[in-house]
Amino acid sequence: MRFMMIMYPKDYVNAKPGWAPDLKSMEAMGKYNEQLGKAGVLLALDGLTPPATMRARVTFKGGKSKVTDGPFTEAKEVVGGYWIIQVKSREEALEWASRIPGKDTEMVEVRRMFDLTDFDPEVQKEIQKKFGDAAAEMSQ
Repeated sequence: MRFMMIMYPKDYVNAKPGWAPDLKSMEAMGKYNEQLGKAGVLLALDGLTPPATMRARVTFKGGKSKVTDGPFTEAKEVVGGYWIIQVKSREEALEWASRIPGKDTEMVEVRRMFDLTDFDPEVQKEIQKKFGDAAAEMSQ
């Protein structure tokens, strides 16, 4: 099962352009990320710059897209980064999330990613036929 762990740093909303995490926080997070890698569960991870750095939204209507540059009015939650892990169970994903060296101003949401088995057998066949190897990756 693949899970995404999404970091929501509550103080990110007001971070100024050019803000970066302090070295101590980066070292703690680096050790945690290394543990994920050594355990063989890490598929991807990245941190995101604060919204004040550069932000745009793409919306869709009537089959057309529209780009709107920020800043935007008040945001309550802003994603600061993510991890994608592959583990055997929800409990294992929650165990890994519990080990994140988070601060009092941070929250992590854990969400399971779609798996091929989430679709009925006929839809699975169509997905495999249309998407081949990409569909196989989805079911890992």
